[in-house]
Amino acid sequence: MDDSDFDTKSRIIELLDVRGKIAFDYAKKVIYHQMSDHTERTATSIACANIAFIKYWGNRDSALRLPVNGSLSMNLDGLFTRTTVSFQNSLGFDELIINGHEVMGKGLERVSAILDIVRQNAGLDIKAQVVSENNFPTGAGIASSAAAFSALALASTKAAGLDWPEFAVSRLARLGSGSASRSIPAGFVEWKMGSGDEDSYAVSIAPPEHWDLVDCVAIVSAGHKETGSTEGHALAPTSPLQAARVVDGPRRLEICRRAILERDFDSLASIIEHDSDMMHAVMMTSQPALFYWKPATLAVMGSVREWRYSGLPVAYTIDAGPNVHVICLSESASTIVELLKALPGVENVLIAKVGPAARLEP
Repeated sequence: MDDSDFDTKSRIIELLDVRGKIAFDYAKKVIYHQMSDHTERTATSIACANIAFIKYWGNRDSALRLPVNGSLSMNLDGLFTRTTVSFQNSLGFDELIINGHEVMGKGLERVSAILDIVRQNAGLDIKAQVVSENNFPTGAGIASSAAAFSALALASTKAAGLDWPEFAVSRLARLGSGSASRSIPAGFVEWKMGSGDEDSYAVSIAPPEHWDLVDCVAIVSAGHKETGSTEGHALAPTSPLQAARVVDGPRRLEICRRAILERDFDSLASIIEHDSDMMHAVMMTSQPALFYWKPATLAVMGSVREWRYSGLPVAYTIDAGPNVHVICLSESASTIVELLKALPGVENVLIAKVGPAARLEP
């Protein structure tokens, strides 16, 4: 081998060493950025379901979910959705997994619409995986969509690096599910109808410790309702009773707000039953009619009124579903639960005190 051959081989080896070092350094950078992206772009949140005392039913703008009236609710401690949002460079499309099952179609589209808003505000152009779990029945009138979209709103903004105030997260949650706006703040919550998108969000009017109320949820059916709330809201204007219900809304809202602030259970019981009955009257007289109640629903309603007339502090309210939320004072909860369990058609009773705000997990 002459000197020229030796020099050529030496240069080749040197070049390979340089290229190897470049490749190694590049691989380190890729791994570092992937690890950084995973750390910075993943967040988990927990949000409670809520029960509306003054109901939200009907929109003046369906796309923005702007309600025709304000509403009031109570967060339900212990009935929650846990959601993890992870923005990942490797994903070609958004993924949604609920209770261990992948969801496609309209469910994924609603979630992606929220993620698109987050991405636009954060300057991100990557897809996300959303993993969500409920610890209570889904789509059965226990505000599963409220818990789900409030948890999604909080986790997705945090994962994207957005530091939004509570009212802004409430507005975002509203775009996924109107009642979700009310699961962002703590305790007793009022969703202000506002004049438009900017000022339609929810605020806490009293913290959880303000009043020791309990919601004993009588489960008469854990199945998914045939007509969801989104479809139901669109039918509200077809009822001849909706206009009167909307006009009377501010009066009911004021009575309920005062009852909560003054801890006046008799006034609360009267107004929440009245408001619930009005909403379901609208549902039943819509075109086509919506009948969420089952025979056991009516049995619980009748029994609750009998118990109250006998002296127990108890009242009912029913969202868009067959299950009955039985509201009582904490000292009466154990008695109410036993009475409910003894009623024919009641499959289970869930118990929830006044719940906290949506929160991030470490």
